[in-house]
Amino acid sequence: MHPWKHFKTITRHKWMVMKYCFRVGLYKQGLLHDLSKYSPTEFLVGCKYYQGFRSPNNGEREARGVSTAWLHHKGRNRHHFEYWVDYAIGTETVIAGVPMPRRYIAEMVMDRISACRNYNGDTYTDSAPLEYYLKNKDRLWFIHRKTKRELEGLLTMLAQQGEEKTFAYIRRVYLPKGKRKRRRRKI
Repeated sequence: MHPWKHFKTITRHKWMVMKYCFRVGLYKQGLLHDLSKYSPTEFLVGCKYYQGFRSPNNGEREARGVSTAWLHHKGRNRHHFEYWVDYAIGTETVIAGVPMPRRYIAEMVMDRISACRNYNGDTYTDSAPLEYYLKNKDRLWFIHRKTKRELEGLLTMLAQQGEEKTFAYIRRVYLPKGKRKRRRRKI
C-alpha cells in the first residue's frame, strides 16, 4: 500500500489539470476535476495498485480482470469519452458513442497532457498525448466520430504547434462563448 505516494500523484495531476483548465477558461471544471479519485472506491484501489509510472487501474485490471475504480471513475467524470456511451438504435453495435460537448473534450485534452506529464516526467513532449492516443486509436470503436475528430485535431495541434497556441485556440475559437442577450433599446 502506498497511500501517500498515490495521494501526491493524484493531487499533482488534479492541480495540473486545474491550472490548464483555468488557462482555457474552464474554471468550474478545473476545480471539480477528478474529485472522485479521493472517494474510497477509487482511492483505496489506487493505494493498493500504485506503481508510479502508470495508472493503478491497470494494476487492478491485471490482478482482478476488471478495474472497479475505473468503472466508478468513468461513470462520474464527463471528460472521459467512455462516459458518453449509450445504447445504439439503428446501428451495427449494441452500444455506441454519442457526441461529447466541447467543454468536456477540452478538459479531456488537459487531462491527457497532465497524465503524460505525470507519468513521463522530464521526457514529456507536446507530442506525448497524441502518441498515447494513437497507440490505442484502432480499438476505440465506441468513441463518436465527431468526438474522435475533434480530439485528434486538438492533440495534433498540440504536437505541432505547442501548448501556448493550442490553449489560445481552445480558449478563443474552440470553446463557444455564451450567447449574449441583446438588450432592446427603449424607443
